[in-house]
Amino acid sequence: MITNVLEYLEDSAEKYPDKAAFVDEWETYTYTDLKKYGQAIGTEIEKYNLFRKPVAVYLEKSVKAVASFLGVLYSGNFYCPIDVSMPLQRVKTILDILETPIIITDKEHAGIIEQEIEGKKLLFYDDIIQGETNLEQLKDIRRKSIDMDPMYVLFTSGSTGIPKGVVVSQQSVIEYTEWVTKTFHITSQDSFGNQAPFYFDNSILDIYCGLKNSATVYIIPKVCFVFPMQLLEYLNENRITTVFFVPSVLCTVAKLRALSKVSLRFLKNILFAGEVMSNKYLNIWRKHVPDALYANLYGPTEITDVCIYYILDREFSDDEQLPIGVACQNTDYIILDENNHAVSKGKIGELCIRGRSLSLGYYKNKEKSEEVFIQNPLNQEYRDLIYCTGDLVKVNEKNEILYLGRKDFQIKHMGHRIELGEIEASAGGFEGIETCACIYDDKKRKIVFFYKGPAYEDEELEELFSRKVPAYMIPNVFVKVNQFPYNANGKLDRKQLKEVYMSGKAGEL
Repeated sequence: MITNVLEYLEDSAEKYPDKAAFVDEWETYTYTDLKKYGQAIGTEIEKYNLFRKPVAVYLEKSVKAVASFLGVLYSGNFYCPIDVSMPLQRVKTILDILETPIIITDKEHAGIIEQEIEGKKLLFYDDIIQGETNLEQLKDIRRKSIDMDPMYVLFTSGSTGIPKGVVVSQQSVIEYTEWVTKTFHITSQDSFGNQAPFYFDNSILDIYCGLKNSATVYIIPKVCFVFPMQLLEYLNENRITTVFFVPSVLCTVAKLRALSKVSLRFLKNILFAGEVMSNKYLNIWRKHVPDALYANLYGPTEITDVCIYYILDREFSDDEQLPIGVACQNTDYIILDENNHAVSKGKIGELCIRGRSLSLGYYKNKEKSEEVFIQNPLNQEYRDLIYCTGDLVKVNEKNEILYLGRKDFQIKHMGHRIELGEIEASAGGFEGIETCACIYDDKKRKIVFFYKGPAYEDEELEELFSRKVPAYMIPNVFVKVNQFPYNANGKLDRKQLKEVYMSGKAGEL
C-alpha cells in the first residue's frame, strides 16, 4: 500500500534510472537525478530539526522547483510554491502566514525577497544539491511519517484580502493520482505537457501522475502559450500524449485556427478544468483531433484538484452547456439548498463534496476552515465532514451535474478561483479612492472595477494593481462613478451595480 508519493519516485528511479523525468527549457532531470537531488535537499533541511512544517520554494517554474518539492517531502515537511513573478506584498503576506524558517531559492532571486525575510534562512538550490545524503536519517523520517501528513499548501484568493493556504495530505494526492492513472490509462509510454503554474492545483496531476507512471513531464515554456502554432509544434516535437490545460488556452488555439495548420500526431488525452469550456471552441478541437479522449474536470483546491469529471461521449452543439459530469471514484457529492436540505433532481443547490480527497483545511485559519468544512447535515449519527464548494449546480436528465455559477462573489477567471473582495481590498490604499467594488462580466469574461474618487488613467490603475495582486487578478475594465447603489440595509447593492453595467448605463452612476 502506497503511503508516500516518494514511493512513486523511488519505484520509477529503480525501473527507469536514465529516463527523462522532467524537462524544462533549460535542462533535463532523469529519475536518478530527481531522486539524488531530492534526497540531498531533504538531508540538508533535516539539519534544522523541522518536521511536519511548511518550507517555501521561491524558484522559477522548473525542474529545480520539482526537485525542491520532493526534497521537502524527504525531510518530512510540506512545501509551499511561491511564484517569483508574484507581487512582493503578496509574497510577504504568504510568508507571514506560513512563519516558515526556511526558503529554498537561488542567488538570482534571493535579492528580490531579502528585505521581506528577516529571520529566515535561505537555502540556495545549487549549493544544497551538492551536499551528502544521509539515508539513515531519511529512512527514520519515513518511518515516522503517515499518509495523513500534510504534503503541500497552496494559497488561493481570500475575500478579506488575505490569501488562504489550503493544506493537502499525502493520502489525498495518492488517491487522486491512482484515480487519474486508472481513468485515463496512463503508462510509462505517456508524456505530459505541463501548462499549470506550480502554485495552481492543476499541476498536481502532471507532477505526480508523471512520477507514478515513470512518464516524462515537459514543462512547456511560457512563450508557447503566446504563440499557438509554437505550442502545437512543441507538443509534436516532444511526442506529448496528455495535456491538462485551462480552457482559455484551448480556446485561443481554436480561435486562431492553429489546428488547421498543425496536425497533432501524438495527443491522446485532452483534459481541461478551471473555468467553463465553450463547446464552440471545443468542437473545433474535436474536429481536428477526433481520436483523442476529451474530459471536463471540475474541482477546487480544497478537494485536491478534481472531484467531478465528464468524459465526452456524445456530440454537443456550439451553444449547448457541457456537463461537469459525475463523481470520481471513492468520492461522493450532495447538493444542498439554503436550508441544508438535499435538493431533488433538476433543482438548483450548492455542491458539497465528501471523501478522501478533502483537504486538511486552511493553514492557521480555523474559523474559515469551519465555515466550509462542516458536518454533513444529512448525517447526525457520526462525524462526516463535507466541503461546501460555494458552486451552484443541478443534475440533468442523464444524471450529469451541470455547473451554474458561484454562490457568492468568488469567480473563476483565466483558470483561477478569485475572490473579488481581495481585489477590492488591494485597492484600499490607492490615493483618493473612497469606495470601490468589483463585478464579473460573465459574457465577456472580464473583471470590472468600479471606483469613486479622482479620475485615473487605465494604465495608472493597472500599474497600481500589478504591485498588489497577480496578473490574473488585475481588472480588465475600469469605471469611475459618482455614486454607488445601496440597498435598504445600507449595504452596497452589487446586484444592481452589475445590472446597471450590463445594461450599458454605468456612465449614469
